[in-house]
Amino acid sequence: MEGRRRQPRFGEGAYQLTDETPVYVISVAAQLSGLHPQTLRQYDRLGLVSPDRTAGRGRRYSARDIELLRTVQQLSQDEGINLAGIKRIIELENQVAALQQRVAELSTAVDGAAAALRAREAAVHASYRRDLVPYQPPQPGNALVVWRPKRPMD
Repeated sequence: MEGRRRQPRFGEGAYQLTDETPVYVISVAAQLSGLHPQTLRQYDRLGLVSPDRTAGRGRRYSARDIELLRTVQQLSQDEGINLAGIKRIIELENQVAALQQRVAELSTAVDGAAAALRAREAAVHASYRRDLVPYQPPQPGNALVVWRPKRPMD
């Protein structure tokens, strides 16, 4: 089957779907989240869950958006948190996630810099010429005397 092209599988190349891929229209997102479509529109207006838009301005929800809708509903119904509080919680969670990602990036950069520093230090140590002054262990009875002339008193 040498001349035949292999068809890409689901999840490969142009067909790859992630949790961020906007694929669900509002009616399907409402069913998956257990909410009314009007509730989804209200959450979008309030900025709680903002789905992507198509060229014709239709909403497209991702799997992550569906999970967020469920979380908003759980916080509202079970915990009794108002929508403004939920919006603030979501903003803070997003901020924490961004900061954790930044810490991970900086940690990786520090590890890379430390490795480069160790490599550079090893290269410097390897460049020392050890043949200039041969090492001779000290002999018993040998002493080193340092003489410094006295300064005349002014």
